Amino acid sequence: MVDPASAVIPPARPEISEEDIEAAVRVLRSGMVVQGPEVAAFEDEFSKVVDGRHCVAVNSGTSALQVALMAMGVGPGDEVVVPSFSFAASANAVRLVGAEPVFADIDPVTFTLDPDAVAAALGPRTAAIMPVHLYGLPADMAGLGALADRHGLAIIEDAAQAHGAQVDGQAVGSFGATGCFSFYPTKNMHSLEGGMVTTGDAEIARTLRLLRNQGMEQRYANEIVGANVRLTDVAAAVGRSQLTRLAEWTERRRSNAARLSAELEGVVVPTEPSGYRHVYHQYTVRVDGDRDAFQEALRSHGVGSAVYYPTPIHRLRPFLDADGRPDSRWELPETERAAREVVSLPVFPSLTDDDLGRIVAAVNEAAR
Repeated sequence: MVDPASAVIPPARPEISEEDIEAAVRVLRSGMVVQGPEVAAFEDEFSKVVDGRHCVAVNSGTSALQVALMAMGVGPGDEVVVPSFSFAASANAVRLVGAEPVFADIDPVTFTLDPDAVAAALGPRTAAIMPVHLYGLPADMAGLGALADRHGLAIIEDAAQAHGAQVDGQAVGSFGATGCFSFYPTKNMHSLEGGMVTTGDAEIARTLRLLRNQGMEQRYANEIVGANVRLTDVAAAVGRSQLTRLAEWTERRRSNAARLSAELEGVVVPTEPSGYRHVYHQYTVRVDGDRDAFQEALRSHGVGSAVYYPTPIHRLRPFLDADGRPDSRWELPETERAAREVVSLPVFPSLTDDDLGRIVAAVNEAAR
């Protein structure tokens, strides 16, 4: 059992440095706090993470998904294929623009959309595919891209958990028509709260800028109906500060994950397919048996854990049918199995060698 005096290692820990705090204070003292020079600089600097794409900052990852769908013209009467094994925001954004999510199953090894399942889910109203780069591992963009090209569909990447992830050297957020990132505090980098949409199309980028700011670039010269999902300069300044450490943090996450994968026993550890660069937003294992007992055993040894996600989206109340049941169309066996078996372990960059040793010992004991 853990010594009561020992701190429990949490499943995630936000990183906030003195530099981040000073950046925020500097902007507050400047008096220019919304949609100013810090936002423009953050967009320019984040572009380097996504192979030079246009970047448009917004106030959250969910807003990023919503305005990306709007910019692509997705709306009432359309369907978007999404994984049910994801955070609800992926499907919520589809509903928020008046379209309908169509759920497809995942690959059991990568936890990301299975192209064969997506192909089976396509229909005459399908307008787009939304792959989620879950836990920091890119989805099968070659398979999904070929499918989208064959059927004339847009790809909108949900890269909320995958800052800096790559496939064969190409960054996530640069495969689809748009890519969407989140800067929530527990992400691989954050801006306290915020999001970013990336695109290779200058016209889509301009539309995104209109959509985030009441439909206008020039004050009171509204061109389209837009929203107010601007990012503050305070948040952008924090994001810029964090971005300077993203590469270092990513290497620490990958190093921490490599040690865990080498030393853990009795659980199925994450995979990294050839050519893929996993950035380990979460280090997620599969547990065979009583997951609640496994997590309780970890807690008794001073190690926190979390389940992302215990309820697939298609089983959440807003997505049930009129009788309060999951739609009979959704046969998602791998999604259901993953939701029963996954546990995410601490992998954040500030873990010490001693922390990693405690995690390994706790998992191996709990698995026994």
